[in-house]
Amino acid sequence: MTCEDDHAGAEPASAPSPLPSGVAQLLSALFYGTCSFLIVLVNKALLTTYSFPSPIVLGIGQMAATIMILYVSKLNKIIHFPDFDKKIIVKLFPLPLFYVGNHISGLSSTSKLSLPMFTVLRKFTIPLTLLLETIILGKQYSLNIIVSVFAIILGAFIAAGSDLAFNLEGYIFVFLNDIFTAANGVYTKQKMDPKELGKYGVLFYNASFMIIPTLIFSISTGDLQQATEFNQWKNVLFIIQFLLSCFLGFLLMYSTVLCSYYNSALTTAVIGAIKYGRGLEILLFNSKQPVKT
Repeated sequence: MTCEDDHAGAEPASAPSPLPSGVAQLLSALFYGTCSFLIVLVNKALLTTYSFPSPIVLGIGQMAATIMILYVSKLNKIIHFPDFDKKIIVKLFPLPLFYVGNHISGLSSTSKLSLPMFTVLRKFTIPLTLLLETIILGKQYSLNIIVSVFAIILGAFIAAGSDLAFNLEGYIFVFLNDIFTAANGVYTKQKMDPKELGKYGVLFYNASFMIIPTLIFSISTGDLQQATEFNQWKNVLFIIQFLLSCFLGFLLMYSTVLCSYYNSALTTAVIGAIKYGRGLEILLFNSKQPVKT
């Protein structure tokens, strides 16, 4: 890649959007909402129905899928992002920390809580995102939007109060996930300058910088050993769903960046908090029991 390419980043600033802005905003939001919904279902099946013991290894698989897909796409000139440079670490920080925190806490909370309760508690991402956008990005929202956000939170409190299967560990993980998701969304919006890394560069280097530390953490905690000793690796259906989760992990990360690129981080947070939990949990899982380790 030439020096000119390096400065150009992933997408030249002058490159027009192939779709009208309103259409791009709508389609990117629908794409993100669909990916967000599907990956919760697949991960819930892996971590609960199959009792896969390692959310961290599942997260590593999703990071690896992201790195491979983006790198192969770059080699084949389908996409472009800058080659590695030491300055990239400075440009991205602290986004990789929020990225991996969001990834692991999300998978862990999915395994500990029922799907409807997970959906309810994820709505707390919305006010956190609004607050961080105001502080970090300097955005100002109207009173109507602020009131609407607090109405959503009030509804979440009411719904959470009816949860009889209290799980403190699950609540801690999901609230950490809310914090990491809000910070990840706002900083992604901030770092996604087309003149610098662009959408694909942010995705690729986030996953690249954090996959090794996450793998080391998985080994040191015995998490990787639990995953390798899991007794379902000869089950074809389990393997298909594991690989599907890895691919959906890439799609989710890409759709998140795409939605934040065309919309605000707050819009992305609102869409991510909207899940269809109750009916599908009854149909697919018929259980609120946590993972058996």
